[in-house]
Amino acid sequence: MDARRKELGDFMQALRARSQPADFGFASGSRRRTAGLRREEMAQLVGISPTWYTWIEQGREVNVSAEVLDRMARSLKLTRSERAYLFEMADRRDPQASLPEDDDAAPIFSTLLADIGVPAYLMGRYWDILGWNTAAAELFTGWLDQPVDANAPPPNMLRFVFLRPETRTFLIDWEIRARRITAEFRADCRTRLDEPALLRLVDELTAASPDFAEFWKQHDVLERQGGERGFQHPQRGLIHYQQVTLRPVEHEHIKLVMLQPA
Repeated sequence: MDARRKELGDFMQALRARSQPADFGFASGSRRRTAGLRREEMAQLVGISPTWYTWIEQGREVNVSAEVLDRMARSLKLTRSERAYLFEMADRRDPQASLPEDDDAAPIFSTLLADIGVPAYLMGRYWDILGWNTAAAELFTGWLDQPVDANAPPPNMLRFVFLRPETRTFLIDWEIRARRITAEFRADCRTRLDEPALLRLVDELTAASPDFAEFWKQHDVLERQGGERGFQHPQRGLIHYQQVTLRPVEHEHIKLVMLQPA
């Protein structure tokens, strides 16, 4: 038996056992021989036959559709982690995974940024810069040190790299960095490529930057990695940092980027 199918069946059985029949409109009482929902009741909740549901729990070689998994997750009010685990064990893409999320950074992150001594900033789902500290403003002079307009969109890393001419001098090995940034962005947005906001950003960059258009068409995909980053600062000259990117567990669409002097 495939280990993942067995794990899916065991997980579904555990979910069923912990569910209270009365919460789903089923009669409860002493006549029940097992705790939680019966297999027939679970099958009714997710809209499949009891036999089919039983086969899934038994880890048999049957395909479970994303629609069935979605109904189960909704009916049982699974947490985000439980839902992700359910879809992962079933080897299915969660249709809810690409739905837009609130891109606001929690207030605690702003406090955290202020306490970080090295340049640090927060990037959102489309690489908008949601917050930064004084050290980052001093590094990205002419960009992050400018007055914030509450009515304007937040600064965006891709617009900074591809639409500002001075960035080609500021970033050492601009073409290599820009090509990698494009590949990292594609990887980061791989589950959201059909979202309207992302499509608008890609269209804007494609129309305004031949370089971005070329790099995007190459379909390179790279996970965001750390490493040395060089900058030609207008006041400080050539400076180097080691970049580290962290993702808060409770806000997976946000990235905390820190630059440690090399």
